[in-house]
Amino acid sequence: MTQKTSESHILVSMTYISRANPDMSDEAFSDILRQAQENNVKNGITGMLIFNNYYFLQTIEGSRAQLNHLLGNLVNDPRHYDLQLLETRELKGKGREWSRWSMNLALPSTDNAALYLKYSTTAEFNPYLLSAESIRELMTELNH
Repeated sequence: MTQKTSESHILVSMTYISRANPDMSDEAFSDILRQAQENNVKNGITGMLIFNNYYFLQTIEGSRAQLNHLLGNLVNDPRHYDLQLLETRELKGKGREWSRWSMNLALPSTDNAALYLKYSTTAEFNPYLLSAESIRELMTELNH
């Protein structure tokens, strides 16, 4: 008897960065966050989002099929541009890092400014200049 493995059971983590459109309002960002949280709950996706008015930096976790579908939607979303996929990896036996969050949000503040600078290569936070490993470490520290 051959066992059929469903793609939906393969958990994947995907990290990407993109640039926010300059005309994005606070209301539009709130809509993005609300929509992501609602859709992620429905689709079994968890994750962490960092936003600083210029950049989106996000790690999402879920089935490979769901994340590929979501990535297609993200690429076509006019609220941001220059999307770059930094890392995709299977979560073999480790489980989800963001299992408690349909979408955790971290915003730069005076309380965590030193943490952003610890991982940044410049005085201004620019995730395009960070390695995937540095991004994972930053997100882990922001979550604690």
